[in-house]
This record gives sequence, C-alpha cells and structure tokens, in this order.
Amino acid sequence: MQSPLVNFIDVLRSHDVRVSPAETLDAMHAMSILGYEDREHLRIGLAATLAKTPREKVIFDACFERYFSHNFDADTAESEQAANKDSSDNSETAEQSEQNQQPGASGAVAGGDSGGDSSGSGGQSDPFDQVDSEDSPALQELLDSQLMQQLRDGEREHLTMDIARAAERSDLGEIRMFTQKGIFTRRILDEMGEDLLRNAVIEAEQTASNLLQPLRQYRDALRELVRDYVEREYLLHAEGRNQQFMEDIIGRTKLNNIEHQYMHRVQDLVRKMARRLAAKHSRKRKVYRRGQLNMTRTIRRGVATDGALFETFWKRTRKDKPQLLAVCDVSGSVAAYAKFLLLFLYSLNEVLPRVRSFAFSSNLGEVSELFEKYPVEQAVEMVNRQYGGATDYGTAFADFTSLALEDINSSTTVIILGDARNNNGDPRLDVLQSIYQRAKQVLWLNPESRRMWGTGDSEMRRYQSACHFAAECGSLKQLERVVDQLLKSTR
Repeated sequence: MQSPLVNFIDVLRSHDVRVSPAETLDAMHAMSILGYEDREHLRIGLAATLAKTPREKVIFDACFERYFSHNFDADTAESEQAANKDSSDNSETAEQSEQNQQPGASGAVAGGDSGGDSSGSGGQSDPFDQVDSEDSPALQELLDSQLMQQLRDGEREHLTMDIARAAERSDLGEIRMFTQKGIFTRRILDEMGEDLLRNAVIEAEQTASNLLQPLRQYRDALRELVRDYVEREYLLHAEGRNQQFMEDIIGRTKLNNIEHQYMHRVQDLVRKMARRLAAKHSRKRKVYRRGQLNMTRTIRRGVATDGALFETFWKRTRKDKPQLLAVCDVSGSVAAYAKFLLLFLYSLNEVLPRVRSFAFSSNLGEVSELFEKYPVEQAVEMVNRQYGGATDYGTAFADFTSLALEDINSSTTVIILGDARNNNGDPRLDVLQSIYQRAKQVLWLNPESRRMWGTGDSEMRRYQSACHFAAECGSLKQLERVVDQLLKSTR
C-alpha cells in the first residue's frame, strides 16, 4: 500500500502542495485503516491529512482523480489477490485449464485468426497448441512465460499491475519531458520481458510461420497498453515538474528580458513567492515569563483547579509596528522592476501591514491610496502611467522628505528601487543622508549589474554611502532573497 501512496505524495509535491514527513506518516496510517475498498473514503481520509488550505484541497482533488483513476482498480485487484490467494488457487487453475481448452475466448487482449482445424467440441483449435518446442524454441519460451499467458487469457488487471511494477522499477516517476516517453516505454517493455515476444516475431518472420499475424497483434497490444500507461504518468508527473522548471527559469531571468507573453507567469510566480514568505514569517504568539502579571487571565485559568494558580500569564509591552516606505523609480528603464516590487510588497500585507509607496521619475508622489482602492496589478499600471518620464533623483528625494521625513523613525525601513542614473543632475546626496540618519534601515535595490554601478551618469557609488544595504536585484529570485531578509529584520 505504501508505494502508491509515496508516489502520489510525490505528485502532490510536484504540484506545489507542501507535505511534511509527519503528514506522510499520518497519510500512511489513514490508508492502512481505510484500505482500497472504498475510493471515496480513501479520498476523504487522505485529504484530511495532506490538504491544509482550500487551494491545496482543489489541487489534491484533481491529482487524486487523475492518479487513482487508472491505479485504483489495479491496486484493489492486487490487494484482493494477496488476501484471497490461498482460497482461490484451485479455482484459478481450473479456470485457466478451461480457457486453454477454449482458445477462441473473447477475453484475450489480442489475437488473430486461429486458422486451425475444428476440434471435437466444435470450436476452433488454438494455433499455439501445435507448437513444437524443438522446431520453435523462441516461441516455446514465450508460451511458457507469464506475460504470454496473460495476453492470451485477456487478464488486463494483472497486466496493468505488472506494468505498474515494471514502471516503478524503471523510475517512471522521474519522467520530465515528452521526449522521454519513448525511453521509458522501452524500459518498461524490457522489464516485462517483451524481448521474448519480439524474438518470437522475428523467428516467425524468418520461417514464414502462420503464427506471425497473431504474434504481431499480441506485441502491438502490449505496446499500446504500455504507451497509454506512460502517457498518463507523463501528464500526471511532468505537468508539475515542468511548471517548476519554468518558474525556476523565469525566477532567474532578468525581468526586462522576459517576453510579454510570459508576464502572466511572472505575476503568478510573484504571488506564489509572496505566499511562501508570508507563511515563513507570519507572527506566532509568544509566551512571556516576566513583566506585569495579567490577573484576569491568570485567575480565569485557575478556575479549573479550584483557584490554585498553577499557570500565570504576563502582560506584554506593545511595540510600534514596523513601517515600510517603498520609493520606486518608474521611468522606462526600471518600470518593470518597480511593478513587481510593489506587487511583492502588497502581496505581503499580512506580514507587512504598514506599507506606504511612493513613485517618481522626476517629481515624486505618494501612491498608497491607489493600492487601497484598486487591485495591485491595476494600481501598478496606473502608477506607471502617472509618474513615468525622465529621471531626476535629486528632485524626487526632495519631494520625499517634504512628504514623509517627519514620519520616519527608528522602526521605519525605506526601500529605494532604481538604477541611480540621474541624467547628470544634482544627486542631492545630503537629502538621502538625512533619511539615513532617521530610519532604522535604508535599502537600495538596483536592477543593474554591480559592474555598471558608477559608470556614465550612475550615482550609485555615491548613494551607496548613505544606505545600510545595497544589492543588485534584477530577477525575481534576487528580489525574493532581499524581501526575505527584509522580513527577518522587521520582525
């Protein structure tokens, strides 16, 4: 039972459902109790242990349906076969004997015209019954194999189980690309002993045997079963892996190099990164062991012990929540970076509740109200249209101090996003230094490579002296690392 479950959990993880080792053990325990008898009970039980959010519940249901739709019947048959093996051996032997006496049975997976004489019972004789082991050693070896017996008897459930076992031995769960489907199909066929069938076909071709046509039909039927199985597994396993692969590529690519048709993927990835950081840095309640005694909570807890105050609670001193001021250059050269930084920050409103945003090219203005009235994506587009133009950092910093300098204190973090290219204007370094002296930290994120800092009209080297931290931030991965460090420092 555990092997299909482990593979299913791997599928969930590839579709971005977090499953811990402890949750895996819980799922195994649930499956050992529920078994395979009732598919709906199994789905409910596994969902209770593996799906933790509404979003994960939707993904779980889709993956469960796709994974167990073709594995459930085979796994059920395997479990029942193992449980009832001793009691059913005799009946299965008798049934096989009866089927061998009736070679034209309709349950066969594939088969050609028998072409033989009529038997005494009025049915058609099986051409494979006339095989001489000395004249056709390859064919006789094939007929003695379990694979050929299953093909002739039409035992699809057992064939499916054998295909699943061969797929597990062939590491089919590692399939990633559509070009690998042929490779894994061949591996599975080799694991199942298809070479015996292939050798028998070659021998029949060389001897012009009348068994060539039915042998080819059995071979083609087996290959079709395996190809169908690999196709289903590819769609199940590779979809999530390919999405992760694309996300990794997009996350490491500079934002201004990403083509327009991939922008919706970038926005989805930003929201995904934001959810991951929000879960990582969400505040947890802490128990304090000192301070002023909270008599109300302490006495209320003592009611259960007849007034004996075994557990005490302490009042905590409330600290000012951290404030984040985002100052973004939205001129043409860095507009894409500003868009995704703001999208990132406002997607973290549960972790960073006090975010104020400012946008500039030359003149600067506060745009926080736009993010309160409109969805983040729409607000970003409006900011870019309203404040785009030629860049003047000196004027922008002067406007910023007139709007927000009095609000900056020791709990304020200022993030500046821009390439620091000032078109040879006055950089007003003194203004940035005044911000530096009042704020808890000033962070500068520059989408340009460090090798370009200070070249041409770039004032980055001078501005860097008035920042607590300056970093190259040209891709989503770099942006995620910076925001991760920011959240750590503001806790």
